[in-house]
Amino acid sequence: MAAPSWIQSLLNPRKNVLASMHMKCVSTRLRRYGLRFDDLFDPMEDMDIKEALKRLPREVVDARHQRLLRAMDLSMKHQYLPDDLQAKQTPFRSYLHDMISLIKKEKAEREALGAMPLYQRTIP
Repeated sequence: MAAPSWIQSLLNPRKNVLASMHMKCVSTRLRRYGLRFDDLFDPMEDMDIKEALKRLPREVVDARHQRLLRAMDLSMKHQYLPDDLQAKQTPFRSYLHDMISLIKKEKAEREALGAMPLYQRTIP
């Protein structure tokens, strides 16, 4: 279900000043620790994200893991990345959204055909 056009224009940073300010603030915070926005998604919370991470190439998953470890280390030390490394960061360069949308399409197709889901959450 798509959001109405007025909501999309309200959340679009190119059309709304407050959304632009928010995006700039999030970008600054992600650059300080060398993270990308997709790194913030938790695979334990959403099974689609867990499945997407399984399907991604190993080097992409390893790079994500390294970014998360570096961010935790910097946070524990109460430090930020040096300015020259912060300038090289690309916080909104996505590597996960395409795979998540593909998985959601597959999931919807399986439900439409009446097939069993690929995975089910179980309580340990």
